[in-house]
Amino acid sequence: MKTLIFGLAYVLFAPFIGGLLFGIDRKITARMQSRVGPPILQPFYDVIKLLQKDTVVVNRLQNPAVLSHLVFTILTGFLFFEGSDILLTIFVLTLAGVFLVIGAYSSSSPYAFLGAERELILMTAYEPMVVLTLIGIYKVAGSFSLYGIIDNGVPLIVYLPGVFIGFVYILTMKLRKSPFDIPASHHAHQELAKGLTSDFSGKTLAMIEIAHWYETVFLMGLIYIFFAFNPVLAITGMLMVFFLEILIDNTFARFRWDKALKDAWLVAFFLGGGNIAILYIIQRG
Repeated sequence: MKTLIFGLAYVLFAPFIGGLLFGIDRKITARMQSRVGPPILQPFYDVIKLLQKDTVVVNRLQNPAVLSHLVFTILTGFLFFEGSDILLTIFVLTLAGVFLVIGAYSSSSPYAFLGAERELILMTAYEPMVVLTLIGIYKVAGSFSLYGIIDNGVPLIVYLPGVFIGFVYILTMKLRKSPFDIPASHHAHQELAKGLTSDFSGKTLAMIEIAHWYETVFLMGLIYIFFAFNPVLAITGMLMVFFLEILIDNTFARFRWDKALKDAWLVAFFLGGGNIAILYIIQRG
């Protein structure tokens, strides 16, 4: 019953936490660029404005695909915080991403089509590291459940430093930060057309933004797992990783899709695979 309450709390409060994180992100980014920046609550104002606008639908498959993207993203976090198998939650999150790609493909816009292609490339780039992260967690904690890992009390960061660094690396992709925001850049100087979301508008675009808020909170929950043996350290670790992602976003130029793919696989192989291989040798010895 207690875990069910945590899952429902995620459904209710995650969009508010995610929206605040995005507002803080934009404020810090502005300060890094010597600007005042928008109010911290600006993401909420933007979404409310989108919800009040008319939605232009270019294909009748578009809205159901985006709604499915939102629903499965919410379901991902609910399953995670409810204590279900993390492996299952990752599969559900991948399904949510596929629905977004389907929505973009349903458009006749060449920009949306190109954005969908890039999104699929990015998914193939980060999925190997995600899988290795799950393998490493299970190898150390002996559980795929959030609360099973917490109750175990094992400091995953000590046993899986390479996996953690690799996961933070691909987290930049999941958060759509530069240099890996190739499907749909949020920087106007990089991409005049939005790419993946070119033909989304009004309530449909608002649903995509809200889904991204939900996903961000879930991803921060995965960071928490590595420091779950100490709640204070875990919260500090999440905040530090979030700030690091903002710093990376404002420091590095945008990568080409082929470089993003190659570098992500190299990181997965050497950091993720290498860490797990060393851990296996130590345990066998």
